[in-house]
Amino acid sequence: MLPILQVNPEDLPEFAIVCGDPRRAETISQKLSNVKELAFAREYRTFVGEYAGVRLAVVSHGVGSPGAAVCFEELIRGGVKTLIRVGTAGSYSADHPAGSLVVSTAAVRAEGLTHQLVPAGFPAIADSEVTEALYAAAQETEGIVKKGITVTLDVFFSGVVDIPHKQYKQSGAIAVEMEIAALYVIATLRGVRAGAILALDGYADSDLAGEYDPHTDVVANAIEREIDTALRAVAKLAAASSSI
Repeated sequence: MLPILQVNPEDLPEFAIVCGDPRRAETISQKLSNVKELAFAREYRTFVGEYAGVRLAVVSHGVGSPGAAVCFEELIRGGVKTLIRVGTAGSYSADHPAGSLVVSTAAVRAEGLTHQLVPAGFPAIADSEVTEALYAAAQETEGIVKKGITVTLDVFFSGVVDIPHKQYKQSGAIAVEMEIAALYVIATLRGVRAGAILALDGYADSDLAGEYDPHTDVVANAIEREIDTALRAVAKLAAASSSI
């Protein structure tokens, strides 16, 4: 039994979609057939089911890299070989407003967890096959889709220390969230594949930011699009593996 997720490894398939919110995990699971809820321990809620004939898990990991890392590590120890994060993020560009989708190719390690796992210069990079499957599936939807570098932070609400959002933006980063760097570094360390797709729910750039409201219809529609995208990407990856 995996001690934190409270799941038997024998029940886990090779594919997993991970998300922050336990309620979103339930929403994703409702798109699967033959669904079974395996456990709900702390912020970690685990479902298994099938999509287009592919067996997969859907697991919530909570907010922030440390707790999410526990989820990623245990899923990998349980036999998961491909992880896809479905989440939300703040945009750095007016060209990518709320409701847009972003496929993360790599993450700036502006959090603390990965610095306790790997050296400072070690990159946090998505698996190329997972990224391309996500991007191809996202382009089949209606709406803005962008592929590029995202930033992973520990902080959500600002304090007295300035977060260098403008520098990240000027360097080419397109969005900011709180877990992807941990996912990519852990996946690389453990020899598995990982990717991520994000629905933009507002602006991180102070010049663009208005009142933050992630509960609009525009954002809800984007989350629906990214969920469908992730599921189709799983099907594409499984089909590619079976054809080899």
